[in-house]
Amino acid sequence: MSLNLQLIDLIVAYLMGSIPSAVWIGRIFYHTDIREYGSGNAGATNTFRVLGKKAGIPVLLIDILKGLAAVQLPYLSELIPGSVPFVNLQLVLGVAALFGHIFPIFASFKGGKGIATLVGIILAVHPCAALVSIAFFFVVFLISHYVSLSSITAAITFPIVVIVVFKTQIPSLVIFSMVIAVLVLITHQKNIERLIRNEESKSHLVKKK
Repeated sequence: MSLNLQLIDLIVAYLMGSIPSAVWIGRIFYHTDIREYGSGNAGATNTFRVLGKKAGIPVLLIDILKGLAAVQLPYLSELIPGSVPFVNLQLVLGVAALFGHIFPIFASFKGGKGIATLVGIILAVHPCAALVSIAFFFVVFLISHYVSLSSITAAITFPIVVIVVFKTQIPSLVIFSMVIAVLVLITHQKNIERLIRNEESKSHLVKKK
């Protein structure tokens, strides 16, 4: 795969991630900038809370698909699926999409925390570990009703499952899984502080009427 094609894929992945689904759906259908309400986050969770499930579900699905689609771009290349270079490129493109979601060029570089997009990425690169992490998310959410705590738990679970349960031998994937956990902890710093102070808002994801 030529360097030029890799650069094009990288740009496309970033632009995919930059699609501000929460902002666009909020503005077009609800005349609302989602970033001015709730947590101020341009993500699926804040959309559910502020605009309800009719807006939240499409935003969630689009954000997941952004990560999933970006990681599928290497299938257009001559790389062999499953090879180390192939997986490495997938991870780089996934990071580009995630960066696009957090800093979207189409929304003044003010995006969301990237959890839904991250779900799409890990579903593509390691679906089994992703499903285990998603299961942990729902278990913690059903018990606590804290989306932030559930996201943090799922993120920490992912590298444990990748390394310990599936004994992954691809160094880049192992490193990526650990970086995910650290990144989610960083982006949820304020949430962690509110959890410690018992000030974090609980959520059922669906806005009550």
